Amino acid sequence: MPFISLIVGAVLIIIDQIIKYFVSAYLQPVGSISVIDNIFSLTYVENKGVAFGMFSDMRWIFVALTSILLVIIIFYMFKKRPKGKFFYVCAALIIGGGIGNLIDRIFYGYVIDYLSLSFFPPVCNFADYCITVGTIMLVIYLLFFSDILDSSKKAKMKND
Repeated sequence: MPFISLIVGAVLIIIDQIIKYFVSAYLQPVGSISVIDNIFSLTYVENKGVAFGMFSDMRWIFVALTSILLVIIIFYMFKKRPKGKFFYVCAALIIGGGIGNLIDRIFYGYVIDYLSLSFFPPVCNFADYCITVGTIMLVIYLLFFSDILDSSKKAKMKND
């Protein structure tokens, strides 16, 4: 299962980078295109921060943190080999999105964002949505499907 998760993550990275190539080539010159009036547009943004553009110009800190988190997820995936497919789907989304944005930070110094929704102010990208969905799913997995919380309760009871 871990290898399949890595393959899916790699496919997501490829999709992300292809989209960003076309966004750079065709959207950057025009800046913004309305897709659905007053609801959805494609808007070229060079995001030097993280969510909402916060912590701008801390590129190498984000590169280091992202790399560390990705190594932890991949290590856990291979070392613990969680049962069920749910964790591996979460991991694939987080790995694919994380590496997709990591590539931008390393090679450009910013992340290329382009998806703009009128009811959600920040401009995002495919990788951001992969990370967000994967993280939400991971929290659900940890709270309801894994035994991580049970293990910590058992360890606490054992020490008492």
